[in-house]
Amino acid sequence: MAPRTDFPPVRACLFDMDGLLLDTEDLYTLCINMVLEKYGRPKLPWSLKAKLQGRPGPQANKLLQDWAQLPIGQEEYLGMLTELQQKIFPTTKPLPGVVDLLGALDRATASGGPVHVALATSSHSGNFKVKTAHLADVFSVFPPERRVLGDDARLRPGRGKPLPDIFLLALRTINDSLPEGEAPIRPDECLVFEDSVPGVEAGRRAGMRVVWCPHPMLKAEYTGREEEVLAGRTGEAGDADPDQVGEPGDGWAEYLASLESFPFDRYGIVVSPPASRQ
Repeated sequence: MAPRTDFPPVRACLFDMDGLLLDTEDLYTLCINMVLEKYGRPKLPWSLKAKLQGRPGPQANKLLQDWAQLPIGQEEYLGMLTELQQKIFPTTKPLPGVVDLLGALDRATASGGPVHVALATSSHSGNFKVKTAHLADVFSVFPPERRVLGDDARLRPGRGKPLPDIFLLALRTINDSLPEGEAPIRPDECLVFEDSVPGVEAGRRAGMRVVWCPHPMLKAEYTGREEEVLAGRTGEAGDADPDQVGEPGDGWAEYLASLESFPFDRYGIVVSPPASRQ
C-alpha cells in the first residue's frame, strides 16, 4: 500500500526506557544468565528475549520460567535476580543520541507550541529508581506527573504492552497538564519511541506513530519481518482487532538504527539552537 504522508506535526513524544533510553537490555541479560548458569541452564537466547522485552515483569518472568524450567520457585528466582539487579543497574548509561535528542525536544516546537514528552515504561518504581538515580539530569525532562511506570495504579493488571493502555495513559497525563488554551493532543499527533516488538505493537494499537530503535541482536531476530513489526502485526497480543494495528508500508512507523541525528523535520518538529553561554 502507498504510505501515508499527510500526518499532522508531532506534538508529543512518548518514550519507553529500557533498551531505548538506557543500556539496560544487556544488563538484564547479564543478570538472567548468571542465574541460569548457576543451575546449569543455557544462556538466554534472543529468540526468547525478544518476547520478554517491554512486557510487565510478571508476564516476562513466567515466559522465562516456562522456558528455563529452573529447579527453584518463582519467589526464590526473583529474589536472586533482584539482588543481582540492585548491584548492576546503578551502572546504567544513556544509549547513543539519547541526551542530545531529549535536550533538543526541550527546545522544540510543533504547530506553534511546545513538543511535550512523557515516559511509558514497564519498569516498576523500585527498579526505575535504581536505574535512574544517578541520571537525574537526563530524566529531568520528564515531569513526575508524566512518568507512567509499570506498577502505576492507573494501569489495570494484565494490561501492559503489547496492549496500548500505557501509551494512552501517558498521553492522558500530558493532556491533563497542558497549559490553559492549548488544544488536547490526539493520538495521531504522538510519536512513540520503542525498542521492543511488543512496544511497537502497543504504540500502533494506540493509534500513534512509532519509531522502532531495537538492539542489533533483536533486529537480527526479525530480519525479513521488519514491515510486519512496524505494522504491529507480529501477533504478540494474540488476535488483534484489525482496526488497532497497521498495514505493512503504511507510513505510520519507521526503523532507526540509532537515535543519533534524529530527523526532526520528518515529523514537523522545529528545534531551536541551544542558548549560547555567556
